[in-house]
Amino acid sequence: MAKTIIVKQIGSPIRRPEKQRQTLIGLGLNKMHKTRELEDTPAVRGMVNKIPHLVTIIEEKG
Repeated sequence: MAKTIIVKQIGSPIRRPEKQRQTLIGLGLNKMHKTRELEDTPAVRGMVNKIPHLVTIIEEKG
């Protein structure tokens, strides 16, 4: 079983740079308080670390 993380959007992309908006879309997040279960890979972790003020990791599985 692959390791997964649950990521929740906690900040709004309004008045944020375009790169940060595109990172949210890349994670599959586009609305406030939306959650996604994503595979725990270095690429996903890097995306989450680029926008820590907009997302939070709720739970790590596996």
